[in-house]
Amino acid sequence: MRNQSPLLAACFMTCAALGFHSTAALAKTCASMSIEARGEPSRYLWLAKTKTRANWRHKVRSMPGLGANYANWARAENTEETCFSGPAGHLCVFTGTPCLP
Repeated sequence: MRNQSPLLAACFMTCAALGFHSTAALAKTCASMSIEARGEPSRYLWLAKTKTRANWRHKVRSMPGLGANYANWARAENTEETCFSGPAGHLCVFTGTPCLP
């Protein structure tokens, strides 16, 4: 058992150096509210989603206390992407809670 102590200590030091010293370091910081944004009608679904995502980012950036650091849809939590199709094309509404990495 005594021979394993240096190995265990080396593992602990490596994990600490890589930032694995606590789960709090891995927790995200998120806004206290969800943000909803609507896109513009588009002929193509991919374009409707792109417009809606851009509108969500713009809305988050312009909110006091949030800003550009929170405006990444990929980091948002509790996301919901709803899209509708009709004669005018596709229209999407995205809802998500902005988060920091």
